[in-house]
Amino acid sequence: MNKKPILLLTYLLGLIFFAAPSLAQQAYEKPSLSDKNSWSLVLVPDPQTYVKFERNVGIINLMTSWIKDNSNALNTQFVLCTGDLVEQNDYLNPDGKAADQNSKQQWTNISSAFHRLNGTVPYILATGNHDYGHVSAEYRATNYNTYFSPEQNSLNAAAIREVGPSLNGNSTTTNAVYEFITPTQKKLLVMVLEFAPRDIVLDWAKKTVDLPKYAQHEVILLTHTYIDAQSKHIPQEGYQLENPNWGASVFEKLVKPAKNIRLVLCGHIAGPDDFNKHIGFRQDKNAAGKTVTQMLFNAQAMGGGWHGNGGDGWLRFLEFLPDGKTVKVKTFSPLFAISPATQHLAYKKEANQEFEFKLD
Repeated sequence: MNKKPILLLTYLLGLIFFAAPSLAQQAYEKPSLSDKNSWSLVLVPDPQTYVKFERNVGIINLMTSWIKDNSNALNTQFVLCTGDLVEQNDYLNPDGKAADQNSKQQWTNISSAFHRLNGTVPYILATGNHDYGHVSAEYRATNYNTYFSPEQNSLNAAAIREVGPSLNGNSTTTNAVYEFITPTQKKLLVMVLEFAPRDIVLDWAKKTVDLPKYAQHEVILLTHTYIDAQSKHIPQEGYQLENPNWGASVFEKLVKPAKNIRLVLCGHIAGPDDFNKHIGFRQDKNAAGKTVTQMLFNAQAMGGGWHGNGGDGWLRFLEFLPDGKTVKVKTFSPLFAISPATQHLAYKKEANQEFEFKLD
């Protein structure tokens, strides 16, 4: 009798038996705070491909529904979106390949998704290149204000403090400041700036963060394009806009000289099915010697590239611990989390996807 198969079977059964506790420890756990006294913000990356194809709209609806359902568990104070809310701002006849939804449908899709959060949590959305012009920032005009305005969400209306320079003579919240008092009683401003902000916008932004009434506030800056996947400030882009400022100029003219901007969040950069081409991270000192953390997070070309499912449902939530200094970052997909068959894929565990940093 050949005993080798029996010994091999015994060995394999032993491995399964002893590995069982380890496997159990790796079982899916719903997102939660590491400290019950923490608070969080949720960061939604560029959603343009979710809304340009009818087949993908359900994913962005799932994402915002998940944010709503988990807002209490994560003590979510506000939601931020990195821009490119639509694929084409003013496009009437989609060809079915680049998009099968016209621009009105795309704007309706994204506004309906975020309006799910009305009355639950504030949301502040940057505008990207695709939110201007005809297809992609051929000129500086946007339909944003038709579909998003502060009064549509009472929590946005309660938080807005400053509105920036007009666009083509129209008042707009594409440049605006919102105020929050965190659960740890820290005074916080969220400043959102238009795509490639004009000089007049940066001047307004600098004067605003320097106002004496905001001297004790920390500022989170949200804008669409700023750093690239090599974590470098973007020096130049090819869009034919008048008077644009790219990432390097925004840093030199606003972020570095300001004494209270502590966190900058952006999107815009991507590469088909390669998450490392969607993310970046750097820290620099500002004029006050304080560390400014700058983070690129996008996912739009995950899940099949430029014409795929829009980003596999990935988002990030940032947990701000009660020490007022530690921030924990997790990258999570409600799309994968919804089914037991894919829950093992719901978190990105790489060191550049799950990490923490300090606000010194």
